[in-house]
Amino acid sequence: MPGVGEQRAGLGEIAWAFLKLGTIAFGGPAAHIALMEEGFVRRRRWLTEQEFLDRLGAANLIPGPSSTEMAIYIGHNQRGWPGLVVAGCCFIIPAAILVSAIAAAYVRYGSMPRVSGVLYAVKPVVIAVILQAFWKLSRTAVKTKSLAAIGTAATAAALLGVDNLLLLVCSGLVAAVPSLFLRTKPGVLASVINLAAMKPKSLMALLSAIAAGAAVPFGLWRLFLVFMKIGSVLFGSGYVLLAFLRSDFVLRLHWLTEKQLLDAVAVGQVTPGPVFTTATFIGYLLAGMPGAAVATVAIFLPGFLLVAASGPLIPRIRRSPVAASILDGVIVASLALMGVVTWQLGRAALIDPLTIAIAVVSAVLLLAFRMNAAWLIVGAAVVGVIHGG
Repeated sequence: MPGVGEQRAGLGEIAWAFLKLGTIAFGGPAAHIALMEEGFVRRRRWLTEQEFLDRLGAANLIPGPSSTEMAIYIGHNQRGWPGLVVAGCCFIIPAAILVSAIAAAYVRYGSMPRVSGVLYAVKPVVIAVILQAFWKLSRTAVKTKSLAAIGTAATAAALLGVDNLLLLVCSGLVAAVPSLFLRTKPGVLASVINLAAMKPKSLMALLSAIAAGAAVPFGLWRLFLVFMKIGSVLFGSGYVLLAFLRSDFVLRLHWLTEKQLLDAVAVGQVTPGPVFTTATFIGYLLAGMPGAAVATVAIFLPGFLLVAASGPLIPRIRRSPVAASILDGVIVASLALMGVVTWQLGRAALIDPLTIAIAVVSAVLLLAFRMNAAWLIVGAAVVGVIHGG
């Protein structure tokens, strides 16, 4: 439900906002989350910064695409179950349609359309948008010196390659240490940790066993089960997604070649919207539009279910001192991951005087004049087309 003093959005407004976002949201999860912060915290004021951060922490702790789950959380915050479905679907649909069109061209011509010019100019804008959101959210999230220290340590750990989920869990537990041992009965903490560690493993084992039936020959039901498994157990970036897809579709099932898989992941990375629409591309390659639809539904469905289950718990978590401390630690670690991703993207995007100029101008327009990031992305795309031509 909306925060105190916040106005509830209508379903039509939610649908339009997320359709537009899904159409211009280039740059991966960090950029998507930054655009959501600008659109739904700063401009529409659907959530407070703290409410946004709480949902960001929760989205990073459950498997699935974090930015899509943020969209679902925001929809649920505004309109409950109907808002949850509308926000999530409208964020996914533009990317799924675009990826299906690219897949159709790929099947017909054996190659992908060139988008390098557009990405060349859009990426610097994305960096500026992420930096703006990172700065604003950090001021709200880093409430104490101890949280600042946890965030610094998490940044260093992320740069050293520590597993993202491990980093989030450890940061949450460290943040809760002062109140944990004062308020928690002996043995309860160990039981919670053991349960948290066991559930994902048990879930993965169960879904893997189900999907093991998805051996050749190909079938839509088998395709659904494989993508449902991946969506239920996957934490991490597009590179982790690549590993899961390769294991299932290339090595075990032999439904794809290595080249087809790499092309599918590339399409998911360079198109706006969720990276998980890689599944849409693969589904289309294997079974046309029915395969694209089945694969898309299967990989995103676990995220909808997990958000529906966890969304009502977030306000209760805030009322518990121990749970709230854990959430605060997870939030600063999430921002640390966001900062590291921004650094990595920046090194790849700011490669010459033009891209640096685009990033600087975008940052000035965002911070000083509060220009809508959507217009900056559209303008940069036009510059990219001209430059590429």
